[in-house]
Amino acid sequence: MTSLCRLTVFLSLVLSFNPTGAFVQPGGNRKRRDVRCRESLEYRSGSICCLNCPAGQYLQSSCTTAGQRGECKQCEDGTYTEHTNHLDKCFKCTQCRSDQEVVSACTLTHNTECRCRAGSFCAPDQACEVCKKCSRCAKDEEIVRNCTSTINTECKKIQPKPGSLSVNTSVVLPISLVAAFAVVALLIVVCVRMRHRSKDPGADVLDCLKAEQNDCSSCSPDDGRNGDAQTVSCSGLILTRKPADEKFPQLVPVNGEESLRKCFGYFEDIDVDYHKRFFRHLNFHDNAIKSKEHLTYEDRIHELLNVWIEREGREASLNVLLRALLDLNQRRTAEIIKEKAIHDGHYFSQE
Repeated sequence: MTSLCRLTVFLSLVLSFNPTGAFVQPGGNRKRRDVRCRESLEYRSGSICCLNCPAGQYLQSSCTTAGQRGECKQCEDGTYTEHTNHLDKCFKCTQCRSDQEVVSACTLTHNTECRCRAGSFCAPDQACEVCKKCSRCAKDEEIVRNCTSTINTECKKIQPKPGSLSVNTSVVLPISLVAAFAVVALLIVVCVRMRHRSKDPGADVLDCLKAEQNDCSSCSPDDGRNGDAQTVSCSGLILTRKPADEKFPQLVPVNGEESLRKCFGYFEDIDVDYHKRFFRHLNFHDNAIKSKEHLTYEDRIHELLNVWIEREGREASLNVLLRALLDLNQRRTAEIIKEKAIHDGHYFSQE
């Protein structure tokens, strides 16, 4: 009976021992965070790694077996992917701006490549909102490197040739000779101006308008108070000032957007004191205006107008710009720009 008891106790001890706990294989209960997929080749889907879709395709559904590729679908026209991926959709192709030209069209595996048109550039290390106009070398400079789509023109001072008369020479011309040169130069200027006026009578009108721009200091106290037209004599011409409330004529471009861009130079006549007010009227924020202050006044005008025309698209019109000047009581400036646009053949009036 004692032996039977001992046997029973031994069997109880053996049965109570758990052999499975002593032989747990390392990694037998692998968790999701332990999954390591090959970078640029695979992606993790749950607890397994799936192969990426090839370039020109995107992922529609993941794989169900490790090391396999899920269901991939080809990008549609106008979209692309350049590398292997597991994106849920393709990227949209870039559209070149109107001041750019296409270098290579968009494909399923490559985005569109654009560059600035001839005569303009945009540095690759800067934000390219618009292409900038290439600089021209001054008369006393020569070109070191021509302008490209990414680099502006480079110039350097022309070195005087040996034996030529330079500014630093100690030669002093007689005062009488200098005076004679000055008189001859003045006569040449007068003659050229007279010939120009005789061939282009419209120039007198433009100069007259510019001289009278936003200036009524020569008007008598009663001029224009009743809103009637005023007659003003200027350089021998008789001009009629229009009352401020008279409807401004609508202008029609001869060659669409190109005509509008060719008129940008006329807006350099805007009084510098009205510069910010004018562009604020065109819905520019002060920060956008201030970002161009490092440029010359003329380049600043061109840059901001380029940004405006890109923003407005088909709604951009010379009539909108002229209306902004009229709203700021700058009718003289608007008149000058209108006359120049018509005189130079870029626009014609509907009147």
